[in-house]
Amino acid sequence: MEFQTEFPFTLPKGFVDRDGNVHREGVMRLANAGDEILPLKDPRVQQNPGYLTIILLSRVITKLGTLPTVDTRVVEGLYTADLAYLQDLYERINTMDIPMYKGICPHCGKSLEVPINFLQAGD
Repeated sequence: MEFQTEFPFTLPKGFVDRDGNVHREGVMRLANAGDEILPLKDPRVQQNPGYLTIILLSRVITKLGTLPTVDTRVVEGLYTADLAYLQDLYERINTMDIPMYKGICPHCGKSLEVPINFLQAGD
């Protein structure tokens, strides 16, 4: 099984460029530590913490339609439905999967998967 680092998406509304072209198909990559840490030094984020989302998305969206680049101006120009969609996608692809223990029920013999929560281990 190959480790997936890029995720295609289709925006609900689409970004409309200066010429009136609508760009809906895109690709988002997994975030790295720098994507989350470096924007915190940006003065725009220091003045308005909500701007972190704009910078973060502009760093991880690698493609949107036929646009040559996706920068903060593009992300600022998205409709709110598209911004919410991309925030949700970012959370889903960058949230760690919970490890599962595969086993067999000792009573009925049925296969089961039990989530392992290391934070509660030993409680």
